[in-house]
Parts: sequence; structure tokens; C-alpha cells
Amino acid sequence: MSFEKLGLRAELLSAVNAQGYTAPTPIQTRAIPVILKGCDILAGAQTGTGKTAAFALPIVQMLSEEPPAKKKRQPRTLVLVPTRELAAQVGGAMQDYGRRLSLRATVIYGGININAQIVRLNRGVDIVVATPGRLLDHVDRGTLDLSRVRILVLDEADRMLDMGFIDDILDVAAFLPEKHQTLLFSATYPDSIKRLAGEILNNPSRIEAAPPNLAADVVTQMVYRVERLRKRELLAGLIQKDNWDKVMVFTRTRYGADKLTEQLISDGIAAAAIHSSKSQSLRTRTLEDFKRGLVQILVATDVAARGLDISGLPRVVNFDLPDIPENYVHRIGRTGRAGEKGVAISLACDQEQPLLVEIERLLGHKIPAKRLAEFQPKNDHDPDIVAAKRKLKERAAKKQKKAIAKSSAGPAKTRNPGKKRKNIKKQ
Repeated sequence: MSFEKLGLRAELLSAVNAQGYTAPTPIQTRAIPVILKGCDILAGAQTGTGKTAAFALPIVQMLSEEPPAKKKRQPRTLVLVPTRELAAQVGGAMQDYGRRLSLRATVIYGGININAQIVRLNRGVDIVVATPGRLLDHVDRGTLDLSRVRILVLDEADRMLDMGFIDDILDVAAFLPEKHQTLLFSATYPDSIKRLAGEILNNPSRIEAAPPNLAADVVTQMVYRVERLRKRELLAGLIQKDNWDKVMVFTRTRYGADKLTEQLISDGIAAAAIHSSKSQSLRTRTLEDFKRGLVQILVATDVAARGLDISGLPRVVNFDLPDIPENYVHRIGRTGRAGEKGVAISLACDQEQPLLVEIERLLGHKIPAKRLAEFQPKNDHDPDIVAAKRKLKERAAKKQKKAIAKSSAGPAKTRNPGKKRKNIKKQ
């Protein structure tokens, strides 16, 4: 199968070729023709399967075939996503594809000043990519009209429900025209997703890019059974022993992410944390440092990690096992993307044994266990650790100099949270 056979316009084929894609992925092959027919879909697709292009390409094509607006452009497509990072990623794709066909796309999420978003909306847009909370804030303010939206996309819907967005999603759907196309994408199929699909989808086509709730075959999984207090020692030992240079490590809490980051830094490992308590600008900067190799280990919580687009990530580590088994699938989906191989390592203590059992029940198989005797952690006098600590101190000194140079810019502005959203009943 080729992109040409999917019925896409030449401008979109050119965009796909410019990105280096020669053939569509399974989710693209199955979803694009169905979406172009105007059908609702319930699609199972993990991260890294090409699902963004699977809905972005046909949506842009369909919008481009409609007559241009005679007055101010109003949004005709709305994409709801769970996190700011995913909004930025999807919004970038929509802007790139839409630009080639004279369509305008914009991104809306919290954590930044709302006024710039209002200015962009007032100029007129065709596609809005948003997180639910900030979107409803705009609706309440009267700065966003959803009455002409004809396509609704719920991306990573399972994660949105995990984050408690079910009422917000239903509120948003109530503002849309009665006749509209809905595309729901989810990596897993808990009962909550089935109920939501039954409520908002109209005779949907079921599309599977991979078996639901199962981890990608390209990811090699293993688990170390280790005492809770030895987890940090084991992780640092593995990083130093095998010279890992690009790793995403998951913790259960924001406090745990910060604490582990400090401990890894003290071990001479360049680490940084990313979670919802960090400002959006700091999260963006940290992610860029990680992609550029300035940060060796990125420590993240589930909320912050969803939607991150990190190419060439060779491994992820579950420092803490997730409370929700489905989140394990999302976590290890960060690696093994776009057909590349990946490794997922979990550190499980005795207290987490019930969580491990639930994860293995979801996967349908045991995760191979590794013995602690198979690694020997380096000590603080090892030449490699001494050299790593020296480089880390030098890097910290350079950053401090830059911070002093920028101090004249003054403190960062804080966002006005705006008014509280009023209760909206579904129409």
C-alpha cells in the first residue's frame, strides 16, 4: 500500500514525502479511507503508530474541498487531547498539513497567557487543537464558537478519562452541531471508553492497528525485583554500567520525580524532571535539552509524559510501577516507535507485586525477570563517575552564568487563571 492509493491530494503527498515517509502505517492504511467517507470511528492505536497523520491528513483534505468562508473563518474541526505537550505535537502537524492547502490551525491549552490565543481565534481558524479545560474557558468567555464544527477528534481518549475529563468532553460535545463526525482514538479499551463511545459515536467503524491493551511487539520488556531502598542504586548502576545516554524514567508522583532527579545528579548523572508542577516554559526547555542530549535522563510522571514526541528513544524505565495497568502500556509506548526497537525495564519491589500481577494479566503474559546479581554497581571512586560529576559541575557553572546574564529580564509573568467555568448541562 502507498499513500497515493489512499486518495490523498498531491499537496498532502508532498508533505508526507518531505517528512521521509514512504508507506502508510497500518492505522493510516485502515483509518484514512474510512474517515474520508465521513464515518465515525473507534480506533485502537498506541503511541508511535502514526495515528496523528491518520486523522490529520484526511481532515485537512476534507476541509480543503469545502467552499471558502465568505466571512470570518470559524473552527470546522476540533481535536481534544489530554496534555499540553500532545496539543503542541498534534497542532504542529495540523499547521504543517493545513498550510499547504491554505487552512489555518491553532493550539489552545492552559499554562500560558490566554490573550494571545484570543487574538489568533479572532483572526479566524479552521482547526483547533485543545485541552478540554482551556477550551471551555474560551467558550465561557465567548471567544470561541463551536457551532460550525463538523469533525470532532478525541486523541488518547483513555488518558483524558483517566485525568477526569469525562464531564468536560460531554460539555464540549453539547456545543457542537447535532450532525458531526467523531473520531475516537485510544490505546486501551477500559469500560469507561466503551461507555463514552456508546454515548458520542454514531454507528462507528472499529479500527485496530494492534490488539487492544497489549504492548508493542518491538519493545523488549524485563523486570528487576528489588528492595524499594535499592531502586535508586540499581538504576544508577544500570545507567553507568551500560552507558545509557537517553532514557525516560517514570515515577508515580511529582515529589518522587524531583527526589530521584536530585539523587541521580548527585551520582554524576545528568538528569532533569518534567511534571505538571513545572511551568510550561520550563517543561518545553527541559524536553528540548533532553532531545539535544544535554540531559541524559528525563524523569517524568504519567501526566507529563503523555503526548511527548521523542524520536529515537531506546529505553524507558518504570522506577515506580503505575497504579493503573493500562498506564504501563502508555509508558512503554514511548520507546519502540516508528518501527524502531526499544527496551522497557521495570523496577518492582515487594509492595508492588500486586501491581505487577495486574500488568501481566493485562498483557496476557509474564514479564521476564532479571536477577540483581547480573549487575555490579560502580562506586563513587570509579573514574567514570568522577569524570561524570566533573562534567556535570562544569555544565551547571555555565548555566549559572547564563542565568545571571538574563537576570535583568525580571521575573516571569504569572498567568491570570480567569473566571471559574460555570456548570454546563449537556443539551
